[in-house]
Order: sequence, then structure tokens, then C-alpha cells
Amino acid sequence: MLALRSLAFNICFYAVTTVLAVGGLPTLISGRAVLGLARLWGQITLWLLRVVAGTRVEFRGLENIPEGPLLVAAKHQSALETLALGTVLPNFAYILKRELLFIPLIGWYLSRSGMVAIDRSKGNRAMSLMNAAAGAAIRQGRQLIIFPEGTRRPAGAPPAYKQGLSHLYTALQVPCLPVALNTGLFWPRNSVVRRPGTAVIAFLPIIPPGLSRQEFQALAQERLEAASNALVEGGLGGSAAAGQPIPDTEVRAVAARRH
Repeated sequence: MLALRSLAFNICFYAVTTVLAVGGLPTLISGRAVLGLARLWGQITLWLLRVVAGTRVEFRGLENIPEGPLLVAAKHQSALETLALGTVLPNFAYILKRELLFIPLIGWYLSRSGMVAIDRSKGNRAMSLMNAAAGAAIRQGRQLIIFPEGTRRPAGAPPAYKQGLSHLYTALQVPCLPVALNTGLFWPRNSVVRRPGTAVIAFLPIIPPGLSRQEFQALAQERLEAASNALVEGGLGGSAAAGQPIPDTEVRAVAARRH
């Protein structure tokens, strides 16, 4: 049943993605329109997850999202949060690799919607260029989303935070909104399996501007890791209690090492 539901979801997801990518080409006339299309893509995906795969997404702490420009620091375990965050943040922008801009169709949408691309070939200049582009997005009142570990990591994996988050925090001087989650239990990276259950995305209390880089980095990592680990453990326990399939071996091993 799990394999069948996962297959059905993936077929529906890629079919919808193709239709939106082609049918949404007229939205390229406006960055706002592209963001609206991305929001629709996320909403349809969440609906398909619930109806086809039996996976619900629960947002917690929505009251912690302030108005105005914002730095959003989210854990990254899955493609799920990349789609889901755009459904609740009204004027979002992602920090992403410049290489993504060269993907046919997808790259056009990313460029038109004002995403902040990092050109790693620039070496030491990459950070200052990122800060400048991020500053422009913040002046437009956007919620700038960064994955502090730079790439997807398994649910419960040891932290591997980069310095880009603290660079942006000190450069932008806006509040930082940490986002904890356990999405990797239900939409694992590098897997076609979509597990039933309730994935949680939690918006934690903001960290105000003004801390030193070191103090902020330590605080952000501590909050994100503690909250995400608690959500992962809760997700593992819920799956076992409901008789649902147990997550990947690497997730179980990490969870076991923490006890």
C-alpha cells in the first residue's frame, strides 16, 4: 500500500508540476505573479500529499511570523518545506545556488521572482555579493529564506551549520525567524517514498537583531536543533504507535544514538 500510494502521489505531483510550469509561462511578466504560481504549486502539493499519500502538514507557531522584512532560517530535510513555506509567507525569496537559474523553465521562474542566487565561483566575493542581493530583497520587504546547513540532511542528523546565516544576520539587521521541522520522516531525501502521518513545520519565536555573530549563531543553532530533534522524536513515536512504516535506517540510527 505504501509503495502504491507513493507511486500515485509522485505521478500526480510531476504531472501537476509540468502543467503549471508550462501553463504558467504568462506569469513571467510579473515577479508577483510568479510568486502566486509558486504558492499555488505548494498548495496543490500539500493537498495531493494529504489526499493521495495520507501525509498531512501541520504548521505551528504562525503567530510568531512578524510583518515586514525578515530573515527565515529553516532546517532542511526534504523538498517538502521548500514548497510548503511559500504557502504561508506572503512575499518570500529563497537563497539558492546560481546553477539553479540555468535549469530550463524552472530557472526562468526563479530569476523572474527575485530569488537570491549565490555564485560560488566568485570565491571570497560570493559572501559580499550575497549580502548585497539579500539587502535588496530586504528593502523590498521580503521574507528571505535560508537553509543554514546549505543542503538537505536526514531527519535527526548531527548539525552542520555554515557561516552564511550569521553573515546575513549581522549585515541585514532584521529579525530572524527560526523554523524547525520533521519533514524528512515523511518525504525523505533521495527517496520516492511518501510516508503517511503528520509532518510538522514549526515557526519558533524570533531572534531580534543586535546580537554578536557568535552569540546569534550559537542561539539559532541551539533553538533549531532542540525543536527539530523533539519533532523528529515525536514523529518517530507517532509512527510506531499508529503502526505506520518505520522511517529510514539512518533516521532510526541517529534517533537511537540520542537516547
